[in-house]
Amino acid sequence: MSGHDQLVLCLCELTRLLWKLLLPLVFLCVLLVAVVVLLVVGVRLWLQTNRNTRRGRDGRPTVAFFHPYCNAGGGGERVLWCAIRALQNRYADINFVVYTGDQDVTSQQILDGARRRFNIVLPRPVQFVFLQHRLLVEPSLFPHFTLLGQSVGSIFLGWEALTEFVPDLYIDTMGYAFTLPLFRFLGGCSVGSYVHYPTISTDMLSVVRERNPRFNNDDYISNNLFLSAFKVVYYCLFALLYGAAGSCSDLVMVNSSWTLDHILALWRAPNRTSIVYPPCDVSAFLDIPLHEDGDRKCHSIVSIGQFRPEKDHRLQIKAFRKLMEKRGEGPGGREALRLVLIGGCRNQEDRDRVLMLRGLCQELGVADRVEFKLNIPFEELKRELGEATIGLHTMWNEHFGIGVVECMAAGKVILAHKSGGPKLDIVVPFEGGQTGFLASDEDSYAEAMNRILTLPPANRLEIRRNGRQSVGRFSDQEFEACFLAAMEPLMGTLER
Repeated sequence: MSGHDQLVLCLCELTRLLWKLLLPLVFLCVLLVAVVVLLVVGVRLWLQTNRNTRRGRDGRPTVAFFHPYCNAGGGGERVLWCAIRALQNRYADINFVVYTGDQDVTSQQILDGARRRFNIVLPRPVQFVFLQHRLLVEPSLFPHFTLLGQSVGSIFLGWEALTEFVPDLYIDTMGYAFTLPLFRFLGGCSVGSYVHYPTISTDMLSVVRERNPRFNNDDYISNNLFLSAFKVVYYCLFALLYGAAGSCSDLVMVNSSWTLDHILALWRAPNRTSIVYPPCDVSAFLDIPLHEDGDRKCHSIVSIGQFRPEKDHRLQIKAFRKLMEKRGEGPGGREALRLVLIGGCRNQEDRDRVLMLRGLCQELGVADRVEFKLNIPFEELKRELGEATIGLHTMWNEHFGIGVVECMAAGKVILAHKSGGPKLDIVVPFEGGQTGFLASDEDSYAEAMNRILTLPPANRLEIRRNGRQSVGRFSDQEFEACFLAAMEPLMGTLER
């Protein structure tokens, strides 16, 4: 037998073997699929039984908000409490639940924090479901592949929430999109989401492609062609998964034009997506008087924002140092300037970041002119804004910028980053007049601050007036009206 005939014979035997194995493999696959389907159906029936039992006991439907950091003091938490307040005022026959991971406080302490920080009092109590495993979504747990790790962690945290309490309507207000299919397909709930910031965006992809170092793209990656290429593939695959999870939402609300563009590109649900600008307590700042400040001996520059890496407080400190170099030591110079960094600290990682920022101030020789105010009450925040000349914001591609709006409502000259929500929605001309300034790096920030301080007081006053008048569209009342209108179709599906 020739070598060719032996090869043919071997191929024939291999084909017969594969054919014999095919049917068992197909049977095994069908069996596995059937087991998975039965498991999913069984879990769904079990969860729905729990919900029906609870409905029979309560006699009314329940809307649940997923907000593991509800005791933090940021703009996302303000959205949460304003949303619940609006729904409670409109729907008296519905219960409300908040899933939270804040184990170190009581329910009453959380509500007291909302009143103290945001001046928000709910018309009636809400139920809190305290989650034990919030650590699963902490970025510190995933030093590498953080997006994927936190997303997988959010699925397990969402499972804990779902097994603890099965609602009729589930609203994610923190951006954990991978919990949406869990509640929709296993819990049988209607699901909605309020998106502050897409977990991944085309801007993030462009940063990696261009090998540009940022807080989410370390130098050792941006300097390595292979690692950059691998990260691009990782981001692209993650974007597909994120889009699939987000598309499960029955209702999508986004907080700005910038976020809308990215969510439409990723989730592809234009008929279910709308902009609902976040609530900014502009009315609380309107009693701060507007008058010329030419006789002011000291000019304070105030920044409002949680102490997270993306807020880029380092840029603020470095730009402030350059401003002092420009102003010199004479009148209106170093001793007449003060930088006040106001923000919330969520955890030890944020507190460690503040320590590093204090160290940077010492290193740059500006520690005596920079103050840190952490988790301060609303009254103190308002007092600091009343004494300030400039409101400072430095986050690249900030999704919206509640702190920017608050500074403008308080009558401060705002200086924000030339990107994202501040550029597209907030620091825009009002009736043809200038409402603030934009910058993008240390030099442009220092130059803009110096320009603001050298403007004639009358010109500064005109910009401040324009800014205050322009932010009426971001009031609590506007948010509540738009939020309730967006939620109405979903609320209408609840069985009373």
